[in-house]
Amino acid sequence: MLLHALDVGEGPRTAVLLHGLMGSSESWWRVIPCLVDRGYRVIALDLPGHGLSPRDPELTIERAASAVVATVRALAPDEPVEAIGHSYGATVLAAAAVQLRPERTVYVDAPLALTGGADRQALTAAYAQDRLLRMSPDALRATRPFYSETDAEVEARAAARFDPATSASVSCGPDRAWEAAPGSIVIRADPSAWVTDEDVRRFEQSGVEVRSIPGAAHTVWYSHFDGFTASLPEMFGGG
Repeated sequence: MLLHALDVGEGPRTAVLLHGLMGSSESWWRVIPCLVDRGYRVIALDLPGHGLSPRDPELTIERAASAVVATVRALAPDEPVEAIGHSYGATVLAAAAVQLRPERTVYVDAPLALTGGADRQALTAAYAQDRLLRMSPDALRATRPFYSETDAEVEARAAARFDPATSASVSCGPDRAWEAAPGSIVIRADPSAWVTDEDVRRFEQSGVEVRSIPGAAHTVWYSHFDGFTASLPEMFGGG
């Protein structure tokens, strides 16, 4: 499966961006030009069942990861890449990293673990209800006051394009966890509802650097854009 991609810039370095659940490649709308200005070609993907990418009612993390690798290598067959994944997209990135072998890997507010055992029909219905609630920009801004008008429009459009059955399929298997390679970076909202103190200890013991952004929301670049870019000087600190 090949995925829809925003492919922007012609720099000597390539950054791959993977959004979170019910987001899309457009979720990075403010991040992409910053990376392009710093010499990156940016490939932002719509994960399966999101945005303009194909649906897959039998999706697993491994199938999503294979689609990411296939798409990146179709677009940039010989280029080394750096990669940022957020939440669900970070989990997909952890599975894809074995083949993709990024020169730099960044996981944003994700424990890289998945709770399985979900009832497919019930979770599909729950995602469908959440999708409806998120399709209104005004409703999004009411519950997320840190969203700009553009943030809300982008996320409402992503919700409208989201396929509940594809994402529900991911949680129907067993519990799973993925390892982050030593030298990887975890950007964590502080406090985080997703990355616990125990997760932080686990990451640090395996050679992963954890960088926290106090007061940030789960999608940290929406609530704390300057803090997010400052937390990654390797990518945003200059060309």
